[in-house]
Amino acid sequence: MAPRAMHPSDGCVWITGASSGIGAALALEMATQGWQVAISARRQQALDEIAAQHANIHSFVGDVTDRAAMQAVVETIESQLGSIALGVMNAGIYLPTALPDFDVSLFDRTFEVNLTGAVNAMAPLVPLMVGRGAGRLALVSSVAGYGGLPTSAAYGASKAALFNLGESMAMDLADHGVGVSMIAPGFVKTPATDVNTFSMPFIISAEEAARRMVKGLGQAKTHISFPRRFSLLLRLINMLPRGLYVRLVGRSTAR
Repeated sequence: MAPRAMHPSDGCVWITGASSGIGAALALEMATQGWQVAISARRQQALDEIAAQHANIHSFVGDVTDRAAMQAVVETIESQLGSIALGVMNAGIYLPTALPDFDVSLFDRTFEVNLTGAVNAMAPLVPLMVGRGAGRLALVSSVAGYGGLPTSAAYGASKAALFNLGESMAMDLADHGVGVSMIAPGFVKTPATDVNTFSMPFIISAEEAARRMVKGLGQAKTHISFPRRFSLLLRLINMLPRGLYVRLVGRSTAR
């Protein structure tokens, strides 16, 4: 059974990291389109504030770094809202690496949330989708995962790993009716990017990012990336020989 796009009639959507930013905007966008939306994050109050904005949004507190908690969240969602037809692994953090000061804790925390957190959330969900022969997983990566960037050694590595993870799972799960989408946003205006002091070309609002994500998921796309011009530019640059890429990007982004 080939994977297909999921619709509100298939079940509910679960979004991790949905207490702010892209996750919160996506929850509101999908709720307005008729989905029953389960949102999770660590902060109960922040989740409840998002849920209060639409009757179709329901909060389930849980930390993606806690695998047992993710199991409990999935079980609770399915008992209260029904089958999870679409799981959006959105929880993530950006901790810039200030090399040559090599702070291992930045890598540990980034990988724990961005990569292992996605695995923890999918661990209880994949068997359910395979058993039903239907479902879609969406891994929110970043254009930073296309290639190395300054101050992004931890963040970019975690997002590149999500691309590899998602593509491999898409191959392995296709015959079981479960689709996988990798989502690669560029710069999106959120509390996380508000602290950036450098130029952010083609930056878009979280609401616009959510609309583009919903459109791509509705078309069952394997790769959803935006803004298109910025994404295409980065992908073209990453076709350069790696030595040339490192020199060129390093010079153009020198602080």
